[in-house]
Amino acid sequence: MEPLTFESRDLGQTEEFLNKAYARMRIGSDVPSPRAVISRQVMGTVSIDRLRLDFAMSYDVNPLGKVCLCTVESGTIAQQVAGGDQEVFGPGDAVLFAPHDLPYTGQIRRSRYHIIMFDPALMQQVAGTLPGRRPEPVRLLGHRPVSAVAGQHLARTIAYLRDDVLANPELADQPLVVSTAGQLLAASVLVALPSNATADATAQDGRDAHPKALRRAIAHIDAHADEPLGINDIAAAARVSTRALQYAFRRHLGTTPLGYLRQVRLAHAHDELKTNDPRTTTVAAVAARWGFFHPGRFSLTYMAAYGRTPRETLHAPAEAPPR
Repeated sequence: MEPLTFESRDLGQTEEFLNKAYARMRIGSDVPSPRAVISRQVMGTVSIDRLRLDFAMSYDVNPLGKVCLCTVESGTIAQQVAGGDQEVFGPGDAVLFAPHDLPYTGQIRRSRYHIIMFDPALMQQVAGTLPGRRPEPVRLLGHRPVSAVAGQHLARTIAYLRDDVLANPELADQPLVVSTAGQLLAASVLVALPSNATADATAQDGRDAHPKALRRAIAHIDAHADEPLGINDIAAAARVSTRALQYAFRRHLGTTPLGYLRQVRLAHAHDELKTNDPRTTTVAAVAARWGFFHPGRFSLTYMAAYGRTPRETLHAPAEAPPR
């Protein structure tokens, strides 16, 4: 397939193109004539896009329906998937940009980067070959690779597909090459990123995923919930690997470390909404203070947990102290 190319300095045209190329979204710019240059190469259900944005582009995107990876060459990208914490990606990062079934929002700040998308069914096919694998949908459990080595491997795989396979039309048109390349990408993703497909811990991870490590992790989260926290920070505080940390939280609490962190932050936000004065406090300010940067999604998450909107909690009469 011939590469798809796009270039414009018109924000409306860029938004229209992005809606067709990805999913429904709204974008904004910090300059009057924002330059965007985008090219796409496609191989089967895998696409690799090269993007250059010479402006700071804010965005709010519906679910893509595909697994979306990102490698950053320059600039920075601040990203938040619904129900998650804001992540900031920079040069050299190879990460999960967004899962296939969740909306996301953020800002791309004068960046050159690649977006890699593929059908989540590819991960299901590859995971099905793992011995002892339970027949359940594959889910990625974190945005960043489990180690620096794993991240480098994922970046090399993407570069190989982009520069050696897709750049050679004779190879990219061969059905067997297309099939194998897609499986290679899916396998690299499952090796590099935490997922329930590779959740069966190694023997060392199993030994490390004990209640003491979990208690250390929980204590660190509880003490630092109002600070920027990533899974590597929590694992370091628990003195275990990130994989062992993921395993410990799944095994003992049925959630992920960042999922637990979101629960703690939501509880703090709930307490502030109950006790703060609505004349001097806003829901948006409380949400942002606890890492929820999209007010609409914060409200949905809050309602699911507490059965009423944040605004209703903030404006509710103060509860009488117990006698």
